[in-house]
Amino acid sequence: MNGPLPSPSATGVRIAGDHYQWQLAWLACLGVVRDALTHQPNPSVRVGVEVDDAGNLDDVVVYRQRPPHTYQQVKYTVDASTPVNFAYLAAPSPQGGPSILAKINASRAKLGHSAELHLVTNRAPDPSDPLISSRDTRTGLLVPRGAAGGPQSERGQARAKWADSIGVSEPELLDLLGALRFDLARDPAQLHETLSLTMLVTGLRGDPAAIEAGVSWIAQQVRYGYRVLDQAMITEAIDTLALRAGPARTVISIATLKPDPLASQAQLTLDWVDRFEGEDPYLKRRPKPPASWSELQADIEAIPTHLAGADHVVVTGSLRLAPAFAVGAALRMVTNTDIAVLQREQIWSSDTHYSAPLQPTATSLAVDQGPDLAIAVSVATGLTDDVLEYLKDTGSPVGTLLTLAPPNGAFDRSVASPAEANALAAGIRDAARRAAKGHPRIHLFLAAPMGLALLIGHRWNRVAPTIVYEDLKDARYEAAFTVSA
Repeated sequence: MNGPLPSPSATGVRIAGDHYQWQLAWLACLGVVRDALTHQPNPSVRVGVEVDDAGNLDDVVVYRQRPPHTYQQVKYTVDASTPVNFAYLAAPSPQGGPSILAKINASRAKLGHSAELHLVTNRAPDPSDPLISSRDTRTGLLVPRGAAGGPQSERGQARAKWADSIGVSEPELLDLLGALRFDLARDPAQLHETLSLTMLVTGLRGDPAAIEAGVSWIAQQVRYGYRVLDQAMITEAIDTLALRAGPARTVISIATLKPDPLASQAQLTLDWVDRFEGEDPYLKRRPKPPASWSELQADIEAIPTHLAGADHVVVTGSLRLAPAFAVGAALRMVTNTDIAVLQREQIWSSDTHYSAPLQPTATSLAVDQGPDLAIAVSVATGLTDDVLEYLKDTGSPVGTLLTLAPPNGAFDRSVASPAEANALAAGIRDAARRAAKGHPRIHLFLAAPMGLALLIGHRWNRVAPTIVYEDLKDARYEAAFTVSA
């Protein structure tokens, strides 16, 4: 269907809002399953939907084995005309009742101060609101930034106005804001992506039909009158709906280009977004001083110490190619870790079966500047000319440049499946081993899917000490990591 859509009816708005709430409830159910499979110390064990004992924070409730429990108020809108700010939070209800903020405060008094409170909405934050603009995007909390400044500051005056609107003191308001997470701008597309990723790392299918099956099951339980869904019910639904696809995986979240929607589910989170140069994800290619590649390498090399014996892991987030290779090398096959990555809505896992290594085409060029070997992995696009220009311009101590490409050539999506990715990673590793004999070091340049870079690093053993480079654009590279092999 082309062209603008008509304005939705009141019924259409209600249905869209319900579907949004059921998506959030299904996401919470997936958390129950993941917590059980990954043996979390205080797992979520039940999910409530419109429960009776949660005041106005009853839309989705996550009950853990021990408190704190999480209570979510869900607010959906069909347009972007109303951002989240003081006017929105303090306005009386359409029927003239208490405001959203007042209802949340009253519900907290009923639930107790140990409760975790979430306001979840697809509305965007208002950047001009003094307190909303203080929100930490990692935690969703308005404090501690919102508590800064004296009574006469812009934030201080905003705090007084918020507190007065619900009849509490400023310390009481700050206590509330220390528990209330503003989960904002959760638009349906972003929520759909999070559901897909979460289902995949939980060992389930993550395709649109699978997501809709889970969401429809939530709607069915609500129609049948079930308000609390426990692990047994959720597990039975997963089996009945034929959603299982593989093992659940321990999540390692590494955000380089943009925040990772699965960071909250990770056993280990490396948030490098603010440590890389560039105003948008497409420009983030190198660490921003005082951050350095060596600091990032130390983070990467420490990953195995955080995994507590996990043997099935998945790397989520947004990595450039050099960090992806280094992460794969830190979790090499010799560690008996099965490593996976989400690539084009598929799980590319190192334990995916393939019949034999896929031998790449190999082309050698003489550089004659020293004893080292340079390898250009040209999978997504050709990079021989750029690498050769870089080696000449920098006088790198390289004698030969070896270009390795898929048998069908370098082009976008030249690797079609997880099995093909593993076969090609093994073939590239084998070709590198043969070529590296007699060379003290390898200089490695990559133009490949991120998942393939991870799988190559995972297999990069018995080769030679390797310097892996990051592409800075326009035939410029920078040595990023040194990997022993």
